[in-house]
Amino acid sequence: MVQFHESLCGYGHVDEHYLWHPNSKKGSREIQRMARVVFLHPDLGIGGAERLVVDAAVALKSQGCSVQIWTAHYDPTHCFSETLDPELPVVCVGDWLPTRVFGYLHALCAYLRMIYVALYLVFFSGVEYDVVFCDQVSACIPVLRLSRLRKKVLFYCHFPDQLLTQRKSVLKKLYRAPIDWLEERTTGMADMILVNSQFTAGIFKETFSGLRGVQTDVLYPSLNTRTFDQQSSETQGLEGLLPEGTSCLFLSLNRYERKKNLGLALKAFAYLRSSLPPGQRAGIHLVVAGGYDDRVTENVQHYNELKDLAAQLDLEDFVTFLRSPSDSLKVALLRGSCAVLYTPSREHFGIVPVESMYCCCPVIAVNSGGPLESVADGETGFLCEPTAEAFSKAMERLVREPQLRRDMGQAGRRRVQDKFSLQAFSNQLHGYIVRLSQ
Repeated sequence: MVQFHESLCGYGHVDEHYLWHPNSKKGSREIQRMARVVFLHPDLGIGGAERLVVDAAVALKSQGCSVQIWTAHYDPTHCFSETLDPELPVVCVGDWLPTRVFGYLHALCAYLRMIYVALYLVFFSGVEYDVVFCDQVSACIPVLRLSRLRKKVLFYCHFPDQLLTQRKSVLKKLYRAPIDWLEERTTGMADMILVNSQFTAGIFKETFSGLRGVQTDVLYPSLNTRTFDQQSSETQGLEGLLPEGTSCLFLSLNRYERKKNLGLALKAFAYLRSSLPPGQRAGIHLVVAGGYDDRVTENVQHYNELKDLAAQLDLEDFVTFLRSPSDSLKVALLRGSCAVLYTPSREHFGIVPVESMYCCCPVIAVNSGGPLESVADGETGFLCEPTAEAFSKAMERLVREPQLRRDMGQAGRRRVQDKFSLQAFSNQLHGYIVRLSQ
């Protein structure tokens, strides 16, 4: 079954965009057709990878390109608000295919679903396009090569997929071996490979030894500041969400996944409470918020694990858990927080620190991975060892020094405007697309 978020009749014909150049000889006009770009993404939910795909689609559309997003799963009630715009077509193909078999084989199912999406696009859709932007799952690239007229493929590597899973058993190692081999081979078939940070560029070369001669360019994720600049309709709602007398709010914002190390935020908060005098301790509160999907077993399990941990640490009255908060509520939380606790280690980039800094909210993050490039230690936040004690010391400074919070917040906003603006992202990405489509 194919679900169309918007009518696609005539896509590539009626919807073509042209640039007219009137300065050619004798008034004649040179016509340049703008690129038609199709995005292929496995599951268009509300994670960091999805945020980048949506921002990239919006950015290219603003440059005059024709864009649409193809995915194997899309839920209009669990998505970024931009995808609800009729001007940004979303096509869902193959959601009837399984995402797992008896609770296992997640990677294999993801590969098969994306291969099906690519097959449908190439052989049955009738869609005309110039460039395909795909990410996360590279197994679909050989299928795209089957197109009658060869199209260019841009692959965006958030992080090598094979590094995002554990291999604790021999059976798991045997299962992953061909998938890992396929990932490297198919990634190398792309016409252009982009990565989200210098950190990921280094990991890419270490992981894919057979692709060391392949050039990778860094395209930092950007921030679509329009959402953050709009007055949040839920700002007043924080008063009912938080206990009365809350004077310093800390926020953990990440998907409910074990690799995000959300337990560190709870342990650091407990450590902080034990080190503060009763007067200051009474006013601090922690909100743990993030993407949550009932279909994902780990989300359900880890949410319950974190609530159990909060109970063990006697934090039940001082921690609020939120699942999949709306965009406006997320903005309200960022604006109202003393700091964001960003707990993943070796995170490939992470858009949350950038969102936080734009909202004038300092970031306390682990001193590895992408935050080394996004957060200026001591200026827009703190980079710490991944321990409860280290995080709590940084948190305590922000509790005791309100002026430091304000200075870091302003510095963070300036840093995002200088380094991670949507305009800079849009111009760089559009340049890549033009180069591929020529």
